[in-house]
Amino acid sequence: MNIQQLAEQLDSAAYHAQEMAQFDSEGKLSLEEAYAIQAASVQRRLARGERRTGVKMGFTSRAKMLQMGLNDVIWGRLTDAMQIEEGGMAQSHKFVHPRCEPELAFILKRPLEGNVTAPQALAAVEAIAPALEIIDSRYKNFRFSLPEVIADNASSSGFVIGPWGDPRQDFSNLGLTLNINGRVVNSGSTAALLGHPLRSLIAAARLASQAGEPLQAGWVVLAGGATAAEWIQPGDYVSVEMESLGSAGFHLAAGEKHV
Repeated sequence: MNIQQLAEQLDSAAYHAQEMAQFDSEGKLSLEEAYAIQAASVQRRLARGERRTGVKMGFTSRAKMLQMGLNDVIWGRLTDAMQIEEGGMAQSHKFVHPRCEPELAFILKRPLEGNVTAPQALAAVEAIAPALEIIDSRYKNFRFSLPEVIADNASSSGFVIGPWGDPRQDFSNLGLTLNINGRVVNSGSTAALLGHPLRSLIAAARLASQAGEPLQAGWVVLAGGATAAEWIQPGDYVSVEMESLGSAGFHLAAGEKHV
């Protein structure tokens, strides 16, 4: 296995929004190798001028973890180029198999590193907000193993953040809906995120530190999908409505792919 070669393939597939063949269909790669590929792939984006702005958490549902045979969440890296303005346009030509899920977002006012307690994690939070994550897979026929998902930046491809709110409110069990073109397609609660979204932030601090990239002031942490992800199509308007925090949305516009 050549980590740099696989990172280049994944980076090219993401940049050009083109499918690529699986390289580990039986899931034989270790998770450490998968994260090494992810790190090298994202580093290529940074070399092109993108800037790290945070992390996203995945498999934050206990049921999903069990289904995947995991005892921990997975995570990916966010850059400034991935953020879409609230109410703005996401270009469909940038995605291969786009889906969307509602999330809770944190923004940090100070670094958060290592094994932290819930009060320590909360004390580092500047604000919380409703958010949407566009997840995408670059693999042909939407088939992939767990290491391949991790290598592919945990499928993270874009995100939208709504209005920032006071983190001192109780956000452990906020009702929410995922809507497409004004129709509710899924509903859930922030309690789906490890029982409390703060646990996802605690996991993010631990995992990012283990990777030598501790969470920084000003970084965003997406706490994980609060419902199942839904397929989205060009022309769709996708939004989340979250109890007490408000809404966020974006339009998925049609367009030509990179060549």
